Amino acid sequence: MTLDLEAIYIDLHRNPELSFQETRTAGVIAAHLTALGIEHETGIGKTGIAAVIRNGDGPVVWLRADMDALPVKEETGLDYASTARGIDPEGTDVPVMHACGHDMHVTAMLGALEQLQATTDKWSGTIVAVFQPAEEYGSGAQAMIADDVLTRFPKPTIVLGQHLAPLPAGTIGVRSGAQMAASDGLHVVLHGRGGHGSRPDTTIDPVVMAAATVMRLQTIVSRETDPREMAVVTVGSMHAGLKNNIIPATATIDISLRYPNDTARQGVMNKVERIIKAEALASGATEEPTIEILHTLPPTINDLEATDRLIFAWETTFGEDAVLDPGMFTGSEDVSWFATEAGVPLVYWFWGGVEPEAFAAAMAAGTAEADIPSNHSPFFAPILHPTIERGVDALVIAAREFLK
Repeated sequence: MTLDLEAIYIDLHRNPELSFQETRTAGVIAAHLTALGIEHETGIGKTGIAAVIRNGDGPVVWLRADMDALPVKEETGLDYASTARGIDPEGTDVPVMHACGHDMHVTAMLGALEQLQATTDKWSGTIVAVFQPAEEYGSGAQAMIADDVLTRFPKPTIVLGQHLAPLPAGTIGVRSGAQMAASDGLHVVLHGRGGHGSRPDTTIDPVVMAAATVMRLQTIVSRETDPREMAVVTVGSMHAGLKNNIIPATATIDISLRYPNDTARQGVMNKVERIIKAEALASGATEEPTIEILHTLPPTINDLEATDRLIFAWETTFGEDAVLDPGMFTGSEDVSWFATEAGVPLVYWFWGGVEPEAFAAAMAAGTAEADIPSNHSPFFAPILHPTIERGVDALVIAAREFLK
């Protein structure tokens, strides 16, 4: 059989699911694997899948694709745009969209597995394809590892993965060393004393405390970080109160932190904690803030030798102009956990999904940030071709390179 990859992508895009809720998505993947006759197991780390193609003696290459979507309302205007909704971990009904390309990741993986299974005369060894849940929570890889995916399936000799990015379609972006930043997600509760809005003098106002904290946190990068170093401090959520004449007892803020290594991580974390506690003290709070680490993601570090091998293989096939160094991304990933826990090399790369002429025009005009939607944007919409084909071919070539 031949998979209709465009139809698979459109179906997945129309039917996105939030992290650890990817039951329909997993069912679609499993159905195609069954139709292809590929051995697989479902329900790993709740909703994950691992598929295996065995082809004699040789290395074991792990290929990884994530499959969860985001709480974003799609505004692409596509005739296959998502109108799906879901319930987030807080119990809130939210819109759901594949705003980060994970639907394309799954599509490319299925296409690559079909090709690899049909061309076993060109490689020898074992392929393990991991369809991972909950990358957006930063916990899906560890959930699969906790469910013994590394011992239930052949241990990798290398881990490979790819991610769609706002680059020209047909291109691959990759670099040796640090490819993506490390990250922590923090949930902070600021404790005040509630009361009537007409008598603020009898309260300890956590709204003002939160506002001051958010503003002061901005100085970590602008005033306390060497301009030659990389750090990101983003407050993505702030909540307090229910009514205009009630001063609440608490306020919450959610923070995303990014850094290139463990040394930088400790420095930023110390500064964040200092500021949060100092602003609470300055506000007269009688209870220290509660700081909870929601997740920790390691830096994504590409192995030097393995990356050079893949760059050569891709340049030989696609041409030198098709492979570029995109620089270090300040986004973060949990794919590294598979390689780290197995003690093997990792190569993780990006591939483009933007119409090349539109990309070139935006770059020439200096309007790329406004005109080219990035990952997590409600307007994120890769062109289907040649994005699908390049994603498939990049995986196939990468797998074969280490299965010679």
